Amino acid sequence: MAAGSLLMAEEKKPNIIFILTDDQGYGDLSIHGHPFLNTPHMDKLAMKSVRFDNFYVSPSCSPTRAALMSGMHEFKCGVTHTIPPRQTLNKSVKILPQMLKQAGYFSGFIGKWHLNFRGDYAPFKRGFDWYARSPRGPLDHFDVVMEVNGKRKQTTGFREDVYFDEAIQFTKEAGDQPFFLYLCTYSPHTPLDAPKELFERHKGKMSDKQALYMAMIENIDDNVGRLMAYLKDSGLDKDTMVILMNDNGVTTGLDVYNGGMRGSKCTIWEGGSKAFAFWHWPEKFKQHSVSSLTSGLDVFPTLCDYAGVEIPADIKSKIDGFSLRPLLENAQKPSWEHEDRYVYHHVARWPSGMAKDHKYAMAGVRQGNYLLLRSQDCGKEECKKHATQCTAMREVAEGGTSGVYCNGNAQYHWGVSAPDRWSLYNVKEDKACLYEISKENVDLVSKMGAAYDKWWDTTYPTMIEMGGDAAADADAEKFKW
Repeated sequence: MAAGSLLMAEEKKPNIIFILTDDQGYGDLSIHGHPFLNTPHMDKLAMKSVRFDNFYVSPSCSPTRAALMSGMHEFKCGVTHTIPPRQTLNKSVKILPQMLKQAGYFSGFIGKWHLNFRGDYAPFKRGFDWYARSPRGPLDHFDVVMEVNGKRKQTTGFREDVYFDEAIQFTKEAGDQPFFLYLCTYSPHTPLDAPKELFERHKGKMSDKQALYMAMIENIDDNVGRLMAYLKDSGLDKDTMVILMNDNGVTTGLDVYNGGMRGSKCTIWEGGSKAFAFWHWPEKFKQHSVSSLTSGLDVFPTLCDYAGVEIPADIKSKIDGFSLRPLLENAQKPSWEHEDRYVYHHVARWPSGMAKDHKYAMAGVRQGNYLLLRSQDCGKEECKKHATQCTAMREVAEGGTSGVYCNGNAQYHWGVSAPDRWSLYNVKEDKACLYEISKENVDLVSKMGAAYDKWWDTTYPTMIEMGGDAAADADAEKFKW
């Protein structure tokens, strides 16, 4: 057992609340400079937390969730899309609540699963002891029917308010056991709706859709504040680690503010995968910022570490993440042994059966502050028969200016990179990705490109075996949420 894990085995295990928002962008916080949003509670949490400033997730939601739950790149889990069956996290993969159960944790899930809720793939069949969800997912906003541990009940009020009510109830039901709560909002994912008073704050300052999007984020903020107040009033705050993250790049709010970044959800540009990650535990973490390249892949090994769970060798050999403990606990000069790591991104979403043809279509690799990417379509005639991410690339290549989430600026946010080669950007100095620097860094491009080729060639067989290129069955859409 690692020294860190042994130490935690002798200490009181922390309760863990992990809050994941859906389709909120990195820039969608007032602390990150948003000109309209008012998010005092999330801002306060950030200011009292360890903040990861170079933190990345996947370009869309199901892939991110698979990586969070497994510590493995989503391709190794068979998750390459957000629709069935390629949203399905292969059931051979051991996930976080199954690991924490070994340390006596009582685990709960609330909200959006998006890794297949069907049969043995459901969270309550994969280690979660308790769950609450709204079966119609993002389609219902007010007075939703909730399903709690298999029993349905009618609720009143806005959906996320109910989710946070259930979160508080879960902590009470945990009793004396350490608990792990995975709380996933649907807000601010489309379709959009929000409490009227929050919508009115933004109406007239932007489009109604954008105003609803802002209102949904501010509703999350209100609920984060309510939950943090409950933890303090109940005395749970000292023993509870709270993590707040978003699951991919910005969506409806792209044209309002994007933190100066290029790209949205489902692009390979900087704005497609950059995430905020705030880790708060007043008894253990001192507020500070971390500049090391970190990832959603690191959540799994980090929480296992703090729970005192030894990851079995056969699982450890497959995971791609690392424990963030050295970065979390060293406020003076946070550093770790993985500063030279690579993080691999792929928008995926190719037509089923065409994975091999999309090796370089909307793909990227990161090291340090560098992003190497190919924002290109696959170039295959067969792909043109399908509506995919390649379709968006082709439309932009042909001069299109409108695209998903943006109006008039698709040439920038969905921009096509130089053909048939890698492009390189220093995203610390150039988060807008305006200055392509591959010619000045030939050796680095070669090194990072070779790393990507090796990663794809070794990961591809596992991805195929795990179902990442599978075709949908006739009733798959029924189980989307």
